[in-house]
Amino acid sequence: MDENRMRTLAEMLLAAEKNRKPIPPLTQTDPGITVDEAYRIQLRIMETKKSSGQVVVGKKIGLTSLAMQAMLGVKEPDYGHILNGMVVMEGEKILAADLIQPRIEGELAFVLKDGLKGPGITMTDVLRCSEGVIPALEIIDSRITDWKIKLPDTVADNASSARIVLGGKVTPVLGLDLRTVGMVLEKNGEVVATAAGAAVLGHPAQAVAWLADKLAVYGISLRKGEVILSGSLTAAIPVAAGDFIRADFGALGDVKIKFS
Repeated sequence: MDENRMRTLAEMLLAAEKNRKPIPPLTQTDPGITVDEAYRIQLRIMETKKSSGQVVVGKKIGLTSLAMQAMLGVKEPDYGHILNGMVVMEGEKILAADLIQPRIEGELAFVLKDGLKGPGITMTDVLRCSEGVIPALEIIDSRITDWKIKLPDTVADNASSARIVLGGKVTPVLGLDLRTVGMVLEKNGEVVATAAGAAVLGHPAQAVAWLADKLAVYGISLRKGEVILSGSLTAAIPVAAGDFIRADFGALGDVKIKFS
């Protein structure tokens, strides 16, 4: 795919997000698109957003659980960028009309006290460089019609990311077994999903290690202070105006948000 076509596809995805009008799958209009080309489209979108004043504050890892991989028919994770404008504070509300076809996921977010630069990053490196973990909700949203996505579609679309919500409690990772940390996801007071940390590539820190190595291919490193969403523990849950979502991580705290 030539540079002009990648630029055009980036502009189409930006317009779809702005106008809340999804576009056909890129894998349909451009059947030969590769995952590498999709990441380069994502980077073009990020450069456009940064040029308008937005700041990258972290990264998100997607498709880390078997549930999410099965839902989208893929066999590897992906990643996207978190911009400051995507962060929603607990107590605020998310306007559903600002999104196209939102779904929500519960996951653990890592806060980095030191940078990580691949390749060769291990789970131990991630734990050593982490200040702690925070309960998080990620609101995903596809700019592709009816979520008819393959891996290149979601990668180009910033891993289908839209908003994130962070809980108020940071727990140091020293002494924690994140594989056995449980999560209960509630929608309007009813339990809709449960899982443990091991659902994310066997250990949430392993997902962050994967990310650091993947980013190294594009000359990008994880920076001190960044927030890294390690991936959904369960399949994503559709949400709409009026919904109240809470993810309870037991001793690690909870995180909640209301859609209006």
